[in-house]
Amino acid sequence: MMHNHREGQRSTEAEAKLEAEIEALTSQEAEAAATLKKKIPLPLKVFAILCIVAGVAILPMIGFVIVAMVIAFREGALADDSTASTVLFFALLAILALLTVAFIVFGIRLLRDKRRFAAQTAELLTGLMVAGILCDIMLFGLDGTVLFFVAFIVFLVVLTSYLDPSLADERELQRKLRDMETREDAEDGTLGRDETGKGFIALNFFNLFWIFTVCCVLGLIIETVYHFVVVDPGHYQDRAGLLFGPFSPIYGFGAVLMTVALNRFHDKPVWVIFLVSAVIGGAFEYFTSWIMEFSFGIRAWDYSGTFLSIDGRTNFVFMVMWGVLGVAWIRLLLPQLLKLINLIPWNWRYGVTAVCAALMLLDGVMTIQSIDCWYGRMAGKAPDTPIERFYAEHFDNDYMQNRFQTMTMDVDDATRIGR
Repeated sequence: MMHNHREGQRSTEAEAKLEAEIEALTSQEAEAAATLKKKIPLPLKVFAILCIVAGVAILPMIGFVIVAMVIAFREGALADDSTASTVLFFALLAILALLTVAFIVFGIRLLRDKRRFAAQTAELLTGLMVAGILCDIMLFGLDGTVLFFVAFIVFLVVLTSYLDPSLADERELQRKLRDMETREDAEDGTLGRDETGKGFIALNFFNLFWIFTVCCVLGLIIETVYHFVVVDPGHYQDRAGLLFGPFSPIYGFGAVLMTVALNRFHDKPVWVIFLVSAVIGGAFEYFTSWIMEFSFGIRAWDYSGTFLSIDGRTNFVFMVMWGVLGVAWIRLLLPQLLKLINLIPWNWRYGVTAVCAALMLLDGVMTIQSIDCWYGRMAGKAPDTPIERFYAEHFDNDYMQNRFQTMTMDVDDATRIGR
């Protein structure tokens, strides 16, 4: 009894301390809101002017390049490049034009001290840069432009928090409140559920990351067993999709996509969930195959000659399988997975997730780099940079072919210019 009394007293003291911190954060939030009225510092003004000047100077140049490309295309000067390469190049130019306009708008809003609008424009810039990265990889591989875009995206994320300081304090305040609610939800077994009632699960980074990770492993196990038992009985094939670990990221991304798309359909009729899952899954499989082939000349699957095959990238049978998996996922597996995720102690969940996410990101980056270097060697390009030499020494062609046994690479299928 005395023990229970001491536990209750400690709990009360912890809650009182937490409430005091929340009250302090609330006052800090008010102060942060007051800082919005202050003028932006000189370095940001200089940066805003540079954005406007660079945008105004570069936009006509991009327009001139687009016109020149159209003329060259009409005259047949681009006949040596594939149609896909030409389309992607025009798409990249269009994205760069939109980026330039967005930079001008961003600079103007920053100079006029419209911080929230500038933060929104920064989010638009981030989305355009992601699209630019995909086009650039498919055309030129992993070059300096990709690294510049990635570095600038990180800068924009940091800048967004600075432009709207109340956002950071709001997040801190919400975190403190969530700590109180998380403790209660963990005890009730409802941690991770969507409290608004609009969906089944809360679409936060914690939930989505662990859904991605667990499904990377489960998908690989299911595919490996299916191949061992049905496709080629008795023959084991390594079907991993990352350089390290038992992960197949297509299943992880597919599970995340299904979760986001179907979250609000969890209480809908089965046939609705089936149709939505089939369409989304088929589209995801198609575009994943398309990006892999156009970027690196890789075909990890080919359904050509099967019933209702779409360019060999997806077909009727696999769209039906996506539909069935979607129903099973949202109705049966996701609730069980949520219980499994909740086994992580609530006071460890952020630290463990951050470490695992960093390791997964490193694995993903090294996988893309190794495949890009593999492509270069297959195209006859000798390793001439420290990164290329590192991957040539530790992850040569034989290693890559043995690691990614489902992949076949044909550099002629890629859309890179000058390959």
